[in-house]
Amino acid sequence: MYQPKTKEMDSNVIEFIENVDNPKKRGDAYELLEVFTETTGFEAKMWGPSIIGFGSYHYKYESGHEGDAPLVGFSPRKAKISLYFSVDDKQKEELLQSFGKHTAGKGCVYINKVADIEIDVLKDFINQSVKFLRETYSDEELN
Repeated sequence: MYQPKTKEMDSNVIEFIENVDNPKKRGDAYELLEVFTETTGFEAKMWGPSIIGFGSYHYKYESGHEGDAPLVGFSPRKAKISLYFSVDDKQKEELLQSFGKHTAGKGCVYINKVADIEIDVLKDFINQSVKFLRETYSDEELN
């Protein structure tokens, strides 16, 4: 049976951030922690070994695959910082136009440092992601 790698853990978020090797990336992680916490109102939790997530929802695909995931999150990886959002493609493109220096994948946006982006647009991304998931999933599936 499939077991998701990214699931909520009991690991300490602050300990994880303190173990980020690069001091600038560590500082960015603390800044992101503050922005995500204030914007969502959710407590930060570790998801898997390296994602800091906020809130959660339960998904189930037509294939039968299901699991839990954070509403939004980030990970201060060695190469870049990954930001995890769930917004529709049109919203994503609109927000990315004024976001700042980034690259984008299907499910996440990558940045080199927080100073490269517009914090107000980051907050919009966070709010739009939470709104999108609340509209997509029922209240019983959201935490």
